[in-house]
Amino acid sequence: MLARNTFSLPTKLFLSYVLATVLTFQYCQAATTSPFHIETHGNSQPSSNNAEFSPKSFLSVSHPSFPSYLIRLTEPDIELCDPNVKQFSGYLDSVDNDKHFFFWFFESRNNPAKDPLVLWLNGGPGCSSLTGLFLELGPCQLNDYGNGTIHNPYSWNNNASIIFLDQPINVGYSYGSGDISDSESAAQDVYAFLQLFFERFPNYSDLDFHVAGESYAGHYIPAIGTEVTKGNRATSTESSTVPINLKSLMIGNGLTDPYVQYGYYKDMACNSTYGAVLDPSTCNKMERAYPECQQRIEACYEDPVPKKCVAASSICNNALLEPFYELSGKNPYDIRKECAVIDESLCDDKLGLLQDYLNRIDVKSAVGSSRYVNSYVNCNLQVNYMFQLTGDWMRPYVNHIPRLLDEDKVKILIYAGDADFICNWIGNKAWTLELEWSDRDAWRQAEDVEWNEVGEVRKSPDGRFAFLRVFNAGHMVPQDQPAHSLKFFNGWIHGGL
Repeated sequence: MLARNTFSLPTKLFLSYVLATVLTFQYCQAATTSPFHIETHGNSQPSSNNAEFSPKSFLSVSHPSFPSYLIRLTEPDIELCDPNVKQFSGYLDSVDNDKHFFFWFFESRNNPAKDPLVLWLNGGPGCSSLTGLFLELGPCQLNDYGNGTIHNPYSWNNNASIIFLDQPINVGYSYGSGDISDSESAAQDVYAFLQLFFERFPNYSDLDFHVAGESYAGHYIPAIGTEVTKGNRATSTESSTVPINLKSLMIGNGLTDPYVQYGYYKDMACNSTYGAVLDPSTCNKMERAYPECQQRIEACYEDPVPKKCVAASSICNNALLEPFYELSGKNPYDIRKECAVIDESLCDDKLGLLQDYLNRIDVKSAVGSSRYVNSYVNCNLQVNYMFQLTGDWMRPYVNHIPRLLDEDKVKILIYAGDADFICNWIGNKAWTLELEWSDRDAWRQAEDVEWNEVGEVRKSPDGRFAFLRVFNAGHMVPQDQPAHSLKFFNGWIHGGL
């Protein structure tokens, strides 16, 4: 249970609060700190009486350009999730730094030889991408009782192959004693993972590749896009790395440009289409607090050192987020719903069921989870704290976007469920309109067009940049609008959105 008076902002996406308060919190650990070890066992049989699944043996994969990394690969028990598609799970191991990243790959249900490949990331920072797998867009979903899975007919692997990656370390089934506490360093590990993955599976390397995610992935994804395109520019005929065919980035309800987005928390709480959830006095107080917040974020943008960026997080979150948590009685991830006490369940009972399920011995064995992972947690607050401490929260990862659009020709879709408070659609749309890039004028003059009766979309003339507002959806759009989220996903990666 998260103590309300010491850490009142737990998050699936944004666990942030005043730093001094955070320092008093006793953080949960997702995994033990262990000496480096690579398991090279054969069949890993689950212990105790719950044995129902077992994976096949591990295979190690290396890469000459990344000598400190290895991939341990296994075939999980397919009866656990979507037995009709090929799948692999395992770990990316950083030998020198004791970092071990868990991943789970599912081939497309349609045409895996031609369908695109997608990397999916949840946010936090510190939250597992298995939330996306089992509660949002994966090929199976946790059932209502939390004791098994059911087929998901709206999975995003209907027409694409998908990798769910737990990163940075100590997130989900990942573990280690290494230190990753900023999005750019995390992106370097992701790039190494992709190179080793394509080394083992060259048949996927020529496919269109997309990176998608939500929440704090609004930081991760621009950094990853930049790392991939930088690697592509460095690739030559003499290099052993492969160019990655990065076609697009997709960010759902993300935190990408705090300088702009923090200016719209008052609007979302006090003037959204779902009605005001705070009284006029509190709304006015939030409005008066924003100029100082904006100045603090600007100072972080100009000189992104921890001292300035941590101060911005502390002041802005206290002034603009805390009133909602203290006074609204609403769910910050879906303001249509009541949530009197925001604890580690994050106002979602199914998250607790998922955490229990992924801690079952038979399930951990089935997916090839390391024995060094003592306990799976949905969101590791220690990871969140470390990112806060470096000031990563307020840094301007939005500055990666113009080059990705203009020079690297990477398409970008920003989508947002319009009932989310914490990464609300108003702020997300606002930063896209403020973005300085080559087609800004035409983008700002473009019309918002009705989409599929459940949203509205704005696209640049050449389709490089798009913003999609999704009606009647919260922070996790694929959970709230499964059929429509699959439609916009397929429309984006295959054309037709």
